[in-house]
Amino acid sequence: MKDNAMSHETTLANLGLSAAELTGGTLKVTSPIDGRLLAELPETPASDMPSIIARAASAFKAWRVVPAPRRGELIRLLGEELRAAKDDLGALVSWEAGKITSEGLGEVQEMIDICDFAVGQSRQLYGLTIASERPGHRMMETWHPAGPVGVITAFNFPVAVWSWNTALALICGDPVIWKPSEKTPLTALACQKIFERALARFGDAPEGLNQVLIGGADLGRALAASEEVPVISATGSTRMGRAVAPVVAERFGKCILELCGNNAMIVGPSADLEMAVRAIVFSAVGTAGQRCTSLRRLIAHTSVKDELVARLKKAYAGLPIGDPQADGTLVGPLVDEDAGEAMTAALEAARAEGGTVHGGARVTEGVPAGGVYMAPAIAVMPAQTGTVKTETFAPILYVLGYDSFEEAVALQNDVPQGLSSCVFTLNMREAEAFLSAAGSDCGIANVNVGPSGAEIGGAFGGEKETGGGRESGSDAWKAYMRRQTNTVNYSAELPLAQGVKFDI
Repeated sequence: MKDNAMSHETTLANLGLSAAELTGGTLKVTSPIDGRLLAELPETPASDMPSIIARAASAFKAWRVVPAPRRGELIRLLGEELRAAKDDLGALVSWEAGKITSEGLGEVQEMIDICDFAVGQSRQLYGLTIASERPGHRMMETWHPAGPVGVITAFNFPVAVWSWNTALALICGDPVIWKPSEKTPLTALACQKIFERALARFGDAPEGLNQVLIGGADLGRALAASEEVPVISATGSTRMGRAVAPVVAERFGKCILELCGNNAMIVGPSADLEMAVRAIVFSAVGTAGQRCTSLRRLIAHTSVKDELVARLKKAYAGLPIGDPQADGTLVGPLVDEDAGEAMTAALEAARAEGGTVHGGARVTEGVPAGGVYMAPAIAVMPAQTGTVKTETFAPILYVLGYDSFEEAVALQNDVPQGLSSCVFTLNMREAEAFLSAAGSDCGIANVNVGPSGAEIGGAFGGEKETGGGRESGSDAWKAYMRRQTNTVNYSAELPLAQGVKFDI
């Protein structure tokens, strides 16, 4: 395999990060690829949080009165700067998050796409005109900027999730305070450099429209607790969501939670198995199973289950595992040693519950030393056990059988998480039933499309322990604004609603 990767030093320099900014700090940033030290970053002192939040609050007062299409111009310029930096930022995603090259580039393309979406949305922050029961009156709803938005992101999509939130928040009139994962802070600093180039071209934006916090959970807690940050968008584990949500709720703030997923595919007896296998393999092993939308559970009709498992075992046996920056690699490393240990523990638990496991061993040959490389695993289970119901962020695919479609849907829904789901079938009744109110209980439900990944045009998010938040497309922009109902009386009378009489 040919290795096309440039050095991480060159990548960082191309993105505008100097050696002085990357050394002398206490936060050691290492690459999942080979464990090499990428940087030692200074951390944001907790004592700086009041001034950071105050800067965002000041920026809000100026930015909220800028016309929304003008705010959209900043995002148009950000999209242009992302296009220019796509190769370098995609490479840095690979260095820092361990993604294969095409996935790193794809993540940056997603950033570009949401910028394009948000530019158009900046001219479509529509409210309704509402019929009034009172003569000579008009009712309408208007949408106004909410205030500074705290964005807490996870390691597995280190830049795309920030862009979903930031592109929309900024066109809605809200500054952003970004707390990235401690595992992927370099991509955040690179995005800030790119954003600053867009700001310089824009010309008259207030200071503090996007600020980056480098450090641990104490910074996230400060964001969650601040009454001057009315919206918190948090992506990560359910444990993190349970810590953040009550703090925000106590002060009556708004949470956009994007938490865990335990996504399933139902494969019916009429399914195109060749297409299903392709969808399964990408969905289950892409990003080494470290997507919230990764396929975790395969629910196959008993008439096709054995053939499907045989095909998957053959496909898995040929998967190129190794350096994610090398040509041809499809499965890169897990993010760290803890992730590898969690995968091994989950497979041991599956065996103890009666499962038959294929694959899942540590890979040490033909891969960079210092990284955690695991062979993707298939675990054929006798039932949907506790282990199957628990999300493990690794390339494990649990396989279950079913006889009736109603049984399959019940299995699909019988987990605490509710993010993404899909059915492979050529039976119209099954497809429509899956999408009905009695079908999948997830925020995303697909037919003959895998559960992993999503286009930016639709609202992204899920139900139950996934948190209920929605980001990206459709009407997700409303989460960054406050709704106001207005009544205008253009008559010379003052009638009351509901026929109330109050003469004075």
